[in-house]
Amino acid sequence: MKIEKFAAIDIGSNAIRVLIANVVTPSIDRPVQFQKNALVRVPIRLGEDSFSVGEISKKNIKRMLRAMKAFKQIMKIHGVTQFRAYATSALREAANGEDVVQVIKKETGIKIEIIDGKKEASVISYTQIFDQFTTQKTVLYVDVGGGSTELSILKNGERIHSKSFKLGTVRLLNKSVEDRIWDEMQKWISKRTALINRITVLGSGGNINKLFKLTNTKEGRPLSLVTLNAIYTKLQQLSYEERILEFQLNTDRADVILPATEIYLRTLQWAGASKIYVPKIGLSDGMIKEMYYDLQKSTTHE
Repeated sequence: MKIEKFAAIDIGSNAIRVLIANVVTPSIDRPVQFQKNALVRVPIRLGEDSFSVGEISKKNIKRMLRAMKAFKQIMKIHGVTQFRAYATSALREAANGEDVVQVIKKETGIKIEIIDGKKEASVISYTQIFDQFTTQKTVLYVDVGGGSTELSILKNGERIHSKSFKLGTVRLLNKSVEDRIWDEMQKWISKRTALINRITVLGSGGNINKLFKLTNTKEGRPLSLVTLNAIYTKLQQLSYEERILEFQLNTDRADVILPATEIYLRTLQWAGASKIYVPKIGLSDGMIKEMYYDLQKSTTHE
């Protein structure tokens, strides 16, 4: 049996995280296993800079640099052999995004790749979360981040449509989302789900995972529209401080959870769906598998 450690650094609009995973290759004829080993998340809200002033502030560049240096040490301690770092909409839209990438590379040796919405959706598909839903003919996959919402329609496991909308939790908090973006998203969903009798909705992102936990929904069961609406109403009635105290939310979760819930609720309504499955995966999970499969391909071609 061979065990390697891979790491995925996900630089989002609301937070930056590193996932360490064990990649276990059994010596007998059994499939490779991917086991989460450790996850470290730091609340650096790059989107607050990018979506309001158009560039990453000096303060957040320093914080990001400290985080990357810490991540490098964490990876060293774990004995990580392979890693990747991807950045999404906050760095993509910042005027100094490429400059930040260069500073991080120079100071830490960590090369960051800024990816677009299509690449993000493609990487997440490596998680194979859709496999358990192959009996359902059509799946609407929704990933809500700080800067954007990624939507994909899958039929019999094949991605047939995908679209990234500049509609994320940090943008909504900063009031930097125009009504037309909501309208465009509604039209996109309505058009592609109108003729589907039964659509399965899958949701990913830190907020839907937290909502799933707050509602005490059983593992493997979907979160219903009624339950989601009820927790949304409850959260709305509380102040930011009360949400932290009553639900034990992190300070950088207690504000974004409201706009995130609104996005999921609207998506369900527009798709004519009454429930959402929460498989608890994200970009970093896909990155680990992407690394493994890319290594397998390169080894085969040698």
